[in-house]
Amino acid sequence: MKKISLLLLVASLPFLLPAQLATIFTINTNKERIAISPYIYGTNGQSNDWDFNITGRRIGGNRMTSYNWENNFSNGGSDYINDNDNYMPWSMGLPSGQYLTPNSCLKAFHDTSVAMGCYSLITLQMAGYVSRDGNGVVSNAQIAPSGRWRQVVNRKGSAFSLIPDTTDGYVYMDECMNNLINAYGTAASSTGIKGYEMDNEWCLWNTADPNMHPTQPTIAEAIKKAAGLSATIKIMDSVAEAFGPADYGYSAYLNYQNAPDWSSFSSYGNFSYAFLYYMKLASDSVKRRLLDCYDMHWYSEAQGKDSSGNLQRVTTGPNDRGVAIARMEAPRTLWDSSYIENSWIGQYFSPCVYIRAMQKGITTYYPGTKLGFTEYGYGGESHISGGIAAADMLGICGRFGIYWCSIWGPVNQYIGSAYKIYRNYDNKKSTFGDWHVYARPNDDRTASVYAALQSTDTTVMNVVVMNKDYDSNLTATFKITANTSFSKAEVYGFVNGDTNIKHITTITGISGNKFTYTIPKLSVYHFVLSGSPTGSNAVTDNKNVAVSPNPSNGIFNLTFAESTTEIDIMDISGKLVKRVAVHPGTTSYSINLADLSNGVYVAKIISAKGNIVKKLVKE
Repeated sequence: MKKISLLLLVASLPFLLPAQLATIFTINTNKERIAISPYIYGTNGQSNDWDFNITGRRIGGNRMTSYNWENNFSNGGSDYINDNDNYMPWSMGLPSGQYLTPNSCLKAFHDTSVAMGCYSLITLQMAGYVSRDGNGVVSNAQIAPSGRWRQVVNRKGSAFSLIPDTTDGYVYMDECMNNLINAYGTAASSTGIKGYEMDNEWCLWNTADPNMHPTQPTIAEAIKKAAGLSATIKIMDSVAEAFGPADYGYSAYLNYQNAPDWSSFSSYGNFSYAFLYYMKLASDSVKRRLLDCYDMHWYSEAQGKDSSGNLQRVTTGPNDRGVAIARMEAPRTLWDSSYIENSWIGQYFSPCVYIRAMQKGITTYYPGTKLGFTEYGYGGESHISGGIAAADMLGICGRFGIYWCSIWGPVNQYIGSAYKIYRNYDNKKSTFGDWHVYARPNDDRTASVYAALQSTDTTVMNVVVMNKDYDSNLTATFKITANTSFSKAEVYGFVNGDTNIKHITTITGISGNKFTYTIPKLSVYHFVLSGSPTGSNAVTDNKNVAVSPNPSNGIFNLTFAESTTEIDIMDISGKLVKRVAVHPGTTSYSINLADLSNGVYVAKIISAKGNIVKKLVKE
């Protein structure tokens, strides 16, 4: 009998294959602390979202480009026979008597948002024209400008009327906003509209609305129109946020769908960077920020093989094994430089790392601009892979500080499960924490993990885990570094074949902030850990943070030598009295304690060097 070398024998053992290495989730609550925006759990208002405890609602899409707020007519464009009609009020279930009432669609939408406690993102028109009537198909002979359209103008230049003149040939954006502000107040009020989207998928106007904007849009047009509309938004409501350019996808990001004037802007590397640069110039010229959130649409281009061996795009393909696996992996394109998806993006533009690329552009060309996804989708709504992809997307948005995220399409089936696992996992509206902390698996192919603390009680930590393995349960060891000794975890989850989120078990006896648990294949689990504080790991480092003046009558200016993400202010008893999030990369911040009594306070600064403590004296 031949002798087999020990090395070959060991190498052949199945438990040493890469996909079957022991899984470790490493969590550190003192690293990577980032405030999670409440508005990443949003929708596009296409379903009854009450049960999912969503936080933001957008009214957008192709129809909104031609929406006429004065009479609620819109045009179906290439989606539906270029038809001028009353589809908008009909689809929203409004009584026929309200079809012609100014802004009845936007008001009905916002009324629901107010009732749900949601941020409303309302689309304003920018392409040039909106529908005049509801008289059916707009022929090629009636391309705008013609009598079937009304011209969009940002500023009226005369007195506003709550009953607009529908015969003057124009539709005014400032008069539209005045109508809404008159009904709800400004964005500063509890019922006001918080944000306005500057139209929809600009570089596709000529294909989505060919009889309204028949020529291919240019980048120069986009910059000019966005600067004009955003300035109008800020004049009407200085607190309201302006969103744009609602890029439809990666081709828009690259070169604005190969715009006719791309060569004039190509030195910036891509359209997004050029747009950020010129919006910053426009903002500087009027001495006010004109772009609050750069927003994108993301429908994954990733492909997987169906049961016949044919490549299918995950957003529209079947739920066959190969497509489902590709769907669950697809979110990695947004951030993971080691991942290459099977698509034209993966083939020609890897590593894509879309979020990281956009954040780099913002830092370089227009610092302080927020980032959002106002539409996204991975498909698979009726399959666990769709729920895992959506849950992964929500975790990614929290981890990378995305400001807004709203899925397109109804929130139901496994998509509903993904939202509830973060926003209503116990049917009591309990939620994932609002402070992201460091959490990583040792293998991103088979698992994803996201962790967050509750700002109201940092002895509670939420951990959401996805087992993306199609065949195997995942036995994972959780290794936690924290200022809390966690002793117990309530476990909730949903699994393949069942969209219901269930309470799975209670884990007790956790010791040393380490425990092992087996997570079923193709599942999403939520661990709610609780325990008792062990004291702060804070250190005093006078070299990394400077405070002036100190003592102060209330305003303390802090200057950081290290990257800082959070400042906690405590009184001398250790009680938290104020917490603020600091945008990563910020080098200075002013803390206002004017509303607190005179005395001694402690500022705990969460920095890259650890927690730094500074004494503040208010007198």
